Amino acid sequence: MRAIRIHEFGGPEVLKLEEVPIPRPAPGEVLVSVHATSVNPVDWRIRSGQRKEKFPVQFPFTPGWDVSGVVQEVGEGVQGLKAGDEVYGRPHPTRNGAYAEYIALPADELAKKPKSIDHIHAAAVPLAGLTAWQGLFDHGHLTEGQRVLIHGASGGVGTLAVQFAKWKGAHVIGTASEKNFGLLNELGADELIDYRQAYFWEKLSNLDLVFDTIGGETQRRSLDVIRPGGRLITTLKPEYVDEAKTRNIHLEGYTAQAYPHQLEAIASLIDERSVKPVIYKVMELEDAAAAQQESQGGHVNGKIILKVAGK
Repeated sequence: MRAIRIHEFGGPEVLKLEEVPIPRPAPGEVLVSVHATSVNPVDWRIRSGQRKEKFPVQFPFTPGWDVSGVVQEVGEGVQGLKAGDEVYGRPHPTRNGAYAEYIALPADELAKKPKSIDHIHAAAVPLAGLTAWQGLFDHGHLTEGQRVLIHGASGGVGTLAVQFAKWKGAHVIGTASEKNFGLLNELGADELIDYRQAYFWEKLSNLDLVFDTIGGETQRRSLDVIRPGGRLITTLKPEYVDEAKTRNIHLEGYTAQAYPHQLEAIASLIDERSVKPVIYKVMELEDAAAAQQESQGGHVNGKIILKVAGK
């Protein structure tokens, strides 16, 4: 099978298209033929060695932590999935990923993919969707009627977070560049702030929740707009814990986990037309290096997809 592999940490040039054996599913695993995967920031952070302590990998290594495809074979003890099932999920970042024609992974990292969308669109959902869902609901405790600020609202995580928060009945505020306001209004944002033209901390106050995908000064300034007893949830390192405590603000960082019941809930929202994935660009598997380079450059609204099947 074709697979993108890295043999050392480095820039996009270390991503190599190679022919490798098709993996076999161990007990509790399934073999999936990959129709599509997507590019996430964690892909290039692991590739460059920035996450080697958190996600230790063994070379040669295949990245790619979104998958949408079809079950080809089930390992011993697998229940609930069978050959021919269309599935999607987030493989664990320390194992070989989905920049390949086949992937073997634990069955409990997968769910049935949304029926109303194709594999290209389904591949945009798992990692970003789980990150947004868990940030807003598991850690952020967002409820109907609350006011939430979503930083990086036009990104892969942000576009889903805006929709989840709107579905929950929250008042949704987002930071983004003005060129993405039309998209975010369509997704349900109630207020938008152009981070290039205005300081959000001068315009907002008394928020219940801030969902931070940016970090740094954005995270620090977010403390200024949250009410006492509110929450600041970040996908990055929580940098201002002591300052948050003095203001009676709960600051927490987290790493998204692969929970099939949440993937099932997200699939239901997609099939109900309450949520839709946003695709920035579709590229071929062999263009993985260029796709990661574009992702790393930022300013991508939605997700870059790597099409795998069909070659």
